[in-house]
Amino acid sequence: MLKVLKFILFILTLGGLVFLLRKITIGESWKYHPLSALYKVHNGIPPSNFSASLPTFHPKATFCPHLGQPPTLEEELEERDLLESIAWPQPPSGSASPDLAQTSDPAHSLFTIGTSQNNRSWHVGEQLEVRVQLRDFKGRPKRYGGDLLLARLHSPKYGAGVAGQVLDHNNGLYSARFPLLWEGPAQVDVTLVHSSEAVAVLHRLRENRPDRVFFSSIFRRGGHSEKMVCNMFLPQDQGPLCNYTDPRTGEPWYCYKPKSLGCDTRYNHAMGGYTKDIVTKKEALLFQSGKNVKVPIHASTMVNISVLPSRKEATSQQSDPVTLATSGYYYQDSWRPLGDISMRHFDKSDAITRCLTNKLVYMYGDSTMRQWFEYLLSMLPDLKKVNLENPKKSGPFLAVDSTHNILLQYHFHGTPIRIEPVMISELRYVANELDGLTGGPNTVVTIGIWAHFGTYPMEVYINRLRHIRKAVVRLLDRAPGTVVVVRTANPQSLERDISLYNSDWLTLQQDVVLRAMFKGLNIILVDAWQMCLASHEAHNLHPPRAIVKTMVDMMLSYVCRDNTRNQGKL
Repeated sequence: MLKVLKFILFILTLGGLVFLLRKITIGESWKYHPLSALYKVHNGIPPSNFSASLPTFHPKATFCPHLGQPPTLEEELEERDLLESIAWPQPPSGSASPDLAQTSDPAHSLFTIGTSQNNRSWHVGEQLEVRVQLRDFKGRPKRYGGDLLLARLHSPKYGAGVAGQVLDHNNGLYSARFPLLWEGPAQVDVTLVHSSEAVAVLHRLRENRPDRVFFSSIFRRGGHSEKMVCNMFLPQDQGPLCNYTDPRTGEPWYCYKPKSLGCDTRYNHAMGGYTKDIVTKKEALLFQSGKNVKVPIHASTMVNISVLPSRKEATSQQSDPVTLATSGYYYQDSWRPLGDISMRHFDKSDAITRCLTNKLVYMYGDSTMRQWFEYLLSMLPDLKKVNLENPKKSGPFLAVDSTHNILLQYHFHGTPIRIEPVMISELRYVANELDGLTGGPNTVVTIGIWAHFGTYPMEVYINRLRHIRKAVVRLLDRAPGTVVVVRTANPQSLERDISLYNSDWLTLQQDVVLRAMFKGLNIILVDAWQMCLASHEAHNLHPPRAIVKTMVDMMLSYVCRDNTRNQGKL
């Protein structure tokens, strides 16, 4: 009898494994009603190795709830609150597809340092408010909001600058507010990044076209190989799917199954390309560099003010939420944070070495985090890069200073990542990597993850950050002394077509979500957004070295904060 029971148990177990393997191979049943659209491959991939076409997604399929692990009720409520926090005004229904002439034109728009303020004086500790009136290409005032504006107050004379806070009044009028943080001359810059009509297009693309960046993998066995399209979202009606969903985090990833190879023969991961022709000719006019994308708005009168010393009497404005929303500012080309961290400027290699002696530094994220690794490597002559024979841009990278017991490691985040071909063994999710760390007071973790998620519905980014946040909490619970630093997103240059895949509007929304999700944890946010916006340097996906130095200095000031009280430049 016992032998019979064992045999039955064996059969049931075997059947369960077969069922599980079948699910992994073909994926779940996807209920899409796709529209016709062709992928155009522009990176030399032989068309015969790809699925010839990939459909767009059903307009209502903004997210695939069957992917990954089901959220808890608390997570569902958090997601709802986060999505509400980034809700953006939409143009009136009658202007869903307007002529260019009806859209926001920076050349006709103006900003004013309010008339009631022209005869008044400004003092350190107060605020400056600027009013912006947007007009269309015929010079008519806009009557609704939803445009994306960026604002900066700066002083070339003093190497000073601070980001402004923009308020949308939903009627074509906007306010830009600046905390006054230094004495002397200051001037205002206001930039139209996107018209409200362009933002509406970006919003639609984000929700309905997660396929506008696609990926590929080579499947190989012996001398035979096939290259297949991969992504987080793939309609199953184009063929059977290989399911590479991460078993620990539930992060989804799929590839189309090769015709003559199994799913277990997947060899690498690479950037596939960009889907073209995703907007109409009419919509394309909304994304013209130098005309209506990231173009300065001129002042109606003056752009310069003179800031006087602070008033002797206390003012309630010094605790205004606008000031509190400012993380820092530049003065004499040096970043001055307004938080609790005493900023230290690590200009010499020995200062960085002293800070990182006996430290294990783990860096996870995209190429903007790789910049930190490259910067430290260039600054520390005793830090020797270990030759792992990995791709130059993707890594992973390892550097060691055996004299001072410093280890520095960089690893890119898992899919989706637009990258040169890498082995699938290197596709590791940040949350899983954090769970593998021992942690402790000599462990430093830096995270920067944002640039590769702009083409997906915001729920995807929220889901990824949630997994990372949970892993950070677990790490801090088991090793409370661990130092965790999170880098925020940053604005970038928006040449032709870039806006459709990596717009500042998409980035800004990610930035708001990231700050909210890590709020309250014992970590530090390095505010790359405000550091770049307040700087005189041109915006770039990969900020220039001077700004990278500022970010790393901020990180090091936090790492060595117990030894940096009241210390200045080294």
